[in-house]
Amino acid sequence: MSIELRHLRYAEAAERCGSFRKAADVLALKQSNLSRRVRHLEDLLGISLFERTHGGVRPTPAGREFVVGVRRILDELQIVVDGAKAVGRGEAGCLTIGFYTSLSAGNLRASLVEFCRRFPQIQVSALEGSRARLFSGIQNGAIDIAIVTGEPASDKHRSMMLWSERIVVALPEDHPLAANEVIYWTDLKRERFLLSGRDPGPEIHDILIAKLSSPGDSLDIIRHDVTPENIKSLVGAGHGVSLMCEACIGATNAGVVYREARDGNGSTRIGYRAYWRDENNNPALGNFIRLLEERCPSIASGDGGRGGFSRTRDRSP
Repeated sequence: MSIELRHLRYAEAAERCGSFRKAADVLALKQSNLSRRVRHLEDLLGISLFERTHGGVRPTPAGREFVVGVRRILDELQIVVDGAKAVGRGEAGCLTIGFYTSLSAGNLRASLVEFCRRFPQIQVSALEGSRARLFSGIQNGAIDIAIVTGEPASDKHRSMMLWSERIVVALPEDHPLAANEVIYWTDLKRERFLLSGRDPGPEIHDILIAKLSSPGDSLDIIRHDVTPENIKSLVGAGHGVSLMCEACIGATNAGVVYREARDGNGSTRIGYRAYWRDENNNPALGNFIRLLEERCPSIASGDGGRGGFSRTRDRSP
């Protein structure tokens, strides 16, 4: 049995309007065409759907039952069509974002909150991991976009510069330096530093060496294979101090206070970049990238001078 979708629409309109003529007007058809198609549908089904009268048409009991089912089919079909269009526009679907920074505060958290507000039908999945794991996920399609710290680190993916965040010192609340509003790097010369062996620990380590290392001196650095969140717990327990990105200060940890680290040039900052695969055609990814552009207008206007991020591939040596 070959029943076309349009024939179902004709029967539904006829029942709703109570007249082939009125239904034809609604559907912008000739009355004779609609009447002929409904008759053909009845022949295919082997039942009468409508009783014809001079005043119009009314459904038979079988026709009434048939139209109820047709409306359910048409409604469900419209939901499918609308859903597909929403996915095509990047207003629905799924987006997987990789990161290794904290989501307790900062620009990444704010960007995710705003994206979910604008696109509530998009299911956002977060994946936390090392830089190597995130880049591997981008390459194999498991991750749509990764946001990491530091300078350009991959020539296989498209990337764009995002925001920067201050480096802060995490101190036990009873530490003598906790009374200061700002801590200068020279104040930290004799401290024991607790650093995570996981990202962005290596970059934090490089900043620490650049700021405090000098010939003949050695820094007291202890590396732990734990997350930055657990490093803060160690700081609160009095095992030492640590350096962290500003995004980490949103979560409250017992016994820990945060102070900005400065030198003669002011704050020390670490930059963030977004990476994604050039061949990724997920429409939701395009909307997320446009949101990032909106949130970093000063960077966008300075990167290529086009009022948006330059999306040329980074090829750093």
